[in-house]
Amino acid sequence: MMKKAIIFNIQRYSIHDGGGIRTLIFFKGCPLRCPWCSNPESQSFKPEIIRRESLCIKCSSSSCFACTNTPEQCPTGAIEKVGKEMDVNEVLKEIKKDIIFYDSTGGGVTLSGGEPLSQGEFAIELLEKLKNLGIDTAIETTGFSKWEILDKMSNHLDRILFDLKIMNKEKSIKIINADIDLIKDNFKKLVKKRINIIPRIPLIPKYTMDDENIEAIINFILSQGIKEVHILPYHQYGISKYKSLGKKYILKSLIPPSSEDVERIKEKMTDAGLYVVVGGK
Repeated sequence: MMKKAIIFNIQRYSIHDGGGIRTLIFFKGCPLRCPWCSNPESQSFKPEIIRRESLCIKCSSSSCFACTNTPEQCPTGAIEKVGKEMDVNEVLKEIKKDIIFYDSTGGGVTLSGGEPLSQGEFAIELLEKLKNLGIDTAIETTGFSKWEILDKMSNHLDRILFDLKIMNKEKSIKIINADIDLIKDNFKKLVKKRINIIPRIPLIPKYTMDDENIEAIINFILSQGIKEVHILPYHQYGISKYKSLGKKYILKSLIPPSSEDVERIKEKMTDAGLYVVVGGK
C-alpha cells in the first residue's frame, strides 16, 4: 500500500529554505515543544480546526469560537481544517506543477513541518521519487529522531537544513523536549557521510542568544568542519495562529532581538571563521 502522511500546507514559489524557487511540503506533527514556535498548527499529529474571528460575520453565533458550523458550512472561511491525509502520488501531483521553475532557478523541493522525520517512511518514499525525477531535494529538520530514519532519508537529499537550538542537555530537555545529545550525534553521523548540512540557529532572546549557548554552538559547528551557518532572528508573526487554535502564546511579551544584537552574534561567528547568512536562503 502507498504510504500516507498528514500534510498541513504545500507552499509554492518559495525563494527560501534551500535555494532557487522551491515547493515547500509541510508535514504536520512535531515531537518538540519550542515556546517560540511560529507554526503552532504544525505541532499536533492530527488535523485541527482553526477559527479566524477577523473573518467571522457572526452568522450563527456571537463568537467564532462558539459557532457550531463545520468548515464546509462556514460562508467566509473563518473556520478551516488544518491537516490533510495525502499519499505520495497526491503530493507529487502538486509538486509537478512547479517543475518548470526548478531547472531555471536551481530550485527544488524542501520538506518542512512540523518535523518530517516523524513521518519518515513517507518522506523517504517521496524523496526517492523526487530524485528519480531529477529534482533537487532539501529538508528542514530538528534532527530529533532515530538515526535509522535520518540515515535512509539522507541518501536522497541534496542538502539538510539542521536546527541547533539549546546546547545544554538539561535546558534542552526542559524547554523544548529534545535531547541535544541525540541531535548532536545525528549531526555528527551526517557529517561523516559527507552530506551537505547547513546548521540553522534560531536567535531567541532569553533562550538561545546567551554567550554560553552561542559559543557552544560555534565550537560544535567548527569541530565538525562546517563553515556555513544560518541565523534566524525571532519574530512574532505566528502569534495570531495561537489565538485561532484556541491556544495561549506564552512569549507574547518577548521582544525580538535588535539589529545590533543580531549583528553582534553574526560578528562573533564570523570572527570564529564561519560564513554567516542572516535569515537563511
